[in-house]
Amino acid sequence: MGAAQQADTGTSGSGAPASPRPQAGNQAGNPPAGSQAPSSAGNSAGVLRNAGVGPDEAVQLLDEHGATHHDATFSPYIEKLDPDVLRGFYRDMATVRRFDTEATALQRQGELALWVPVIGQEAAQIGSGSAMNKADYAFPTYREHGVALTRGLDLADLLKLFRGVTNGGWDPRETNFHLYTLVLAAQTLHAVGYAMGISRDLVADPTTEPAAVVAYFGDGASSEGDVHESMVFAASYDAPVVFFCQNNNWAISVPFEVQSKIPLVNRAAGYGMPGIRVDGNDVLAVYAVTQWALDHARSGHGPVFIEASTYRVGAHTTADDPTKYRMNAEEELWKTRDPLARLETYLRAENLADDAFFEQVKNDGDELAAHVRRTTLALGSADIRHKFATVYAEAHPLVAEELAWFENYEASFADVDTENAQGGAA
Repeated sequence: MGAAQQADTGTSGSGAPASPRPQAGNQAGNPPAGSQAPSSAGNSAGVLRNAGVGPDEAVQLLDEHGATHHDATFSPYIEKLDPDVLRGFYRDMATVRRFDTEATALQRQGELALWVPVIGQEAAQIGSGSAMNKADYAFPTYREHGVALTRGLDLADLLKLFRGVTNGGWDPRETNFHLYTLVLAAQTLHAVGYAMGISRDLVADPTTEPAAVVAYFGDGASSEGDVHESMVFAASYDAPVVFFCQNNNWAISVPFEVQSKIPLVNRAAGYGMPGIRVDGNDVLAVYAVTQWALDHARSGHGPVFIEASTYRVGAHTTADDPTKYRMNAEEELWKTRDPLARLETYLRAENLADDAFFEQVKNDGDELAAHVRRTTLALGSADIRHKFATVYAEAHPLVAEELAWFENYEASFADVDTENAQGGAA
């Protein structure tokens, strides 16, 4: 469970005691759900205007040196946040990073078939996830581990899919966090359909709590037709959905400038929706911008497009080697913009956190990692034969043929009878 959302339980995601922390939610002075839409973003940097947004423009409230900047539209969303919430942002980001490191180690040790790292994108995910209300619904890709934390998932559940023991791992209805989508951009269509359903629920029962949907996708997925179709439908029906694009600069091995000659946020004008480009490594700015967008969507004013400019520090997945297509200098540059380092600098400068706090965060992260490892190893192995049995509702000769081939292939790895084997160790 996200640190900024644990006040009710008083426990960490690993079951360890955690100090009560108030929920971020609607604390920052923004309009409550169901009220009129928030004021226009005006001339804030990174907000779509008639002339568009330039490649270096983005909403930023906390820079890479840990210094704050004022923005007339977005600063009010964070100025009234309780210090516990700010510390919670750091705790959540550090927790996700430690979890990510452990999951990568599990994959390298053969315990997971694949893993999708998120290191470098923690602020984009914790900031946006913490801005959501309980009634809001998130549609992730396969990399939103930080959002999962803010929605209250046990992070160990994420690994069930990557171990191959299930097609899911959790019940989305319990947390309003949908199952991971491995088909690129398909979740954007699902998100808009869900958002249109929210609108119809409100018409049928005006007492229904207003809610919005956040559709997560990457810069690579933005080139898919599904994203275009989703935005057309969302704009046409004023669906309460926030399109949250984490532009991490690389679609596997393809750099962003090959995909688009302009910032992605400028596409919003073509669909007739507001667009905001935010520093995705600034958790405060991401939180504020997402709050603004969710208020806009919940108030019946239609969709919003957010482009969070961030960076994938590691590989696209553990099956990828970024050294084949990326320069070390680029990676080193982005490490100076690390989202955890800048928030730590701010918290220390404002006397909001001390060495004891950061040491406790580290210890809690290690405890969570141990919990994740124990839980994953206890899952057992996946039975691939079950996958063959559930391709069709009834037996199919081609599937039976492929299963027979697989069983013969698997049998070829059986240990050789050492008594009858020729040769041996020297």
